Amino acid sequence: MIITAKFESECLKCGTTIAKGAKIEWQRGQGAWHVKCPTMELCSEAEAGAAIGVSAFLSAVLLDEFGAAKGVEAFLLAFQPEATLVYADNRFECLCSFEKRSIPRQAGFRWDGDSKTWWTADKSIAVRLANYADDGARAELESVEKALEQSRAAAADIDIPVPEGLEYLPFQRAGIAYAMARESTLIGDEMGLGKTIQALGVINADPSIETALIVVPASLRINWKREAEKWLVTPREIYVVDNNKPIPDSAEIVVVNYDRVKGAVFDNIMAREWDVLIIDESHKIKNPKAARTKRVLGVSEKKRSKKDRVPGLVDRCKRKLFLTGTPILNRPIELQSVLAAIRPGEFGNFFQFAKRYCNGHQNKWGWDFTGASNLDELQTRLRALCMVRRLKKDVLTELPAKRRQVIELAPNGASRAVKAEAKAFRAHEDRLAGLRDEADLAHAAGDETTYKAAVEKLRDEAQVAFSEISRLRHDVAVAKIPSVIDHVDNMLESGVSKCLLFCHHKDVVKAFAEHYGAAAVKLTGDTSQEDRQTAVDRFQTDPAVKVFIGSITAAGVGLTLTAAAHVVFAELDWVPANITQAEDRCHRIGQTGSVLVQHLVVDGSLDARMAKTIVAKQAVADKALDNDVGIVVPTDDPKRVRRPGKYPVATTEQRRAAARGLQLLAGCCDGARNKDGMGFNGCDTRIGKELAGKSLGTPLTDGQVWLARRILPKYHGQIGPELVAAVKGVEVAS
Repeated sequence: MIITAKFESECLKCGTTIAKGAKIEWQRGQGAWHVKCPTMELCSEAEAGAAIGVSAFLSAVLLDEFGAAKGVEAFLLAFQPEATLVYADNRFECLCSFEKRSIPRQAGFRWDGDSKTWWTADKSIAVRLANYADDGARAELESVEKALEQSRAAAADIDIPVPEGLEYLPFQRAGIAYAMARESTLIGDEMGLGKTIQALGVINADPSIETALIVVPASLRINWKREAEKWLVTPREIYVVDNNKPIPDSAEIVVVNYDRVKGAVFDNIMAREWDVLIIDESHKIKNPKAARTKRVLGVSEKKRSKKDRVPGLVDRCKRKLFLTGTPILNRPIELQSVLAAIRPGEFGNFFQFAKRYCNGHQNKWGWDFTGASNLDELQTRLRALCMVRRLKKDVLTELPAKRRQVIELAPNGASRAVKAEAKAFRAHEDRLAGLRDEADLAHAAGDETTYKAAVEKLRDEAQVAFSEISRLRHDVAVAKIPSVIDHVDNMLESGVSKCLLFCHHKDVVKAFAEHYGAAAVKLTGDTSQEDRQTAVDRFQTDPAVKVFIGSITAAGVGLTLTAAAHVVFAELDWVPANITQAEDRCHRIGQTGSVLVQHLVVDGSLDARMAKTIVAKQAVADKALDNDVGIVVPTDDPKRVRRPGKYPVATTEQRRAAARGLQLLAGCCDGARNKDGMGFNGCDTRIGKELAGKSLGTPLTDGQVWLARRILPKYHGQIGPELVAAVKGVEVAS
């Protein structure tokens, strides 16, 4: 900047006298601003672009603030900046006086003893001094500032392939865009914002990805498979590792839990190259000394006089995605091993990281890295380099008030109970179907006595089925307790401060209460009114109480539990309305967040079928403004069989056509043992063959023709449209 000297003064650098009216260049110097001597070459006022009005401004400032006697020198000294950030020779340098050395030091700059300069080559560090940057440095920092904006972005203008009927939320598109721009990314969104969907979105967005290795906690293996089947636009062969057998070469996406990454499975994985590695709940590998961490991240081991790199899964993968809801824990040292894998150049030095961000210091027992320091700086560096993280409060307007998920757990210890439940359910379904057929046939034949007897047997069997299935569902609930605990523990570790855990049986409630101890309160039908209020108050006000454990019927109504925005169902109720009531303990006035509801079910269990049905019907009910969603039970009510009070009178042609169609199908039916497209299906085999047999000797009754009209149209491909039309008593459509 060129200014005009209003008074006689001296150059701050060399002491040369500056006459009144001389042109003075205000120039950055070694650690401070100084006046360039008028005897040296000066650019013109016009070229400087800053001379207009400067003389008048300077005069006013000098007269008002300092008095005329102090002159230009006082003005320059008073207004010199604390530091200047410049960019030269591929590094950033901070120019400042000795007294201001704390500015670059606290920002993370290093001291270069040779050039006597504070410097860094790391843009994520330099950006902390952006307010001191000159034009050249600011231009270099623009990419960092853009990355910081992207790491918090709630939307992105990018088209990402998605299966028909699904769509990414705007902030999920932004997360996918951030990850696509990097070889390795830490997706650190708060729990419930769809990190899984974003990771799968990266696969959709990158057509070069043909193979993927997904490492997850054991309880999430099946859920990842289901989500991949739902969200991937291209069908892939997905293989879930549940034993030590070799992984098929044809498997394109492999899902494996941490504890399986060893022995033959580890060797099998390491023998292949993978296009992308997805590490879910990456805080599970926070301990660099743990065997699982070494197998995933690899390790540098000191052997004799050199260090050898022992490769891990990360060394066999081109792109890497690490997912966690708690990227910066209370102890940042727990993040170092993962960051070293993501950005080895910036975070690979353990001691440098520990001293800078873990308050590393020596005490009488040695080095202590359990503390935390410079966390704002660490977060800035992470966002600039490799981390995308959004909080629910940042994207609340994009989230629905209530979201529901069905998470299918791997059977593990519940396998036997699930198989017993499935076997009993199929047996009861078959018996109920047979009894329904008996009732239908008796009613169609006009045999009132036989019909009443069949209805009574149907009612009895339905009650037996309900009782036995309820008992077996309880067995499954008890068997999956360890998996539910693992899920809730992981959820709390991922940053969820409080949650509701609903159950159906008292012994299941008791098991969870014993596990969580003082960190939980419980409420069942046995809880007194006074203790109920105490439990609610403790959960709402005590930060140490993390889990509210309640039975669906006793704790599902009349309570306000808005301290949590996360609801977990370890069991289900037969009545969907009871589930909705329980959800609304935290989805009510006073709730400021979006409520996430999770149904934890074992893959293949009856609860898995029920949960999907309940969630689907709840969604319909929500859209219909709380219309009844009905009851989901694995039994049948004979009163719901819709038979006419009086069967329509069938013509002779209809009776003959019905008999002909039934006999044709019965003649080629093998009891639905094979899927050959011939004969009756499994549901119609018994009643179809029974009617066919009755039609051989005598004409079918009006009721039997009515049953045939219900059955035969679905088999038009086998018996022909003309016969179907004749049974219905209509002309064949041209």
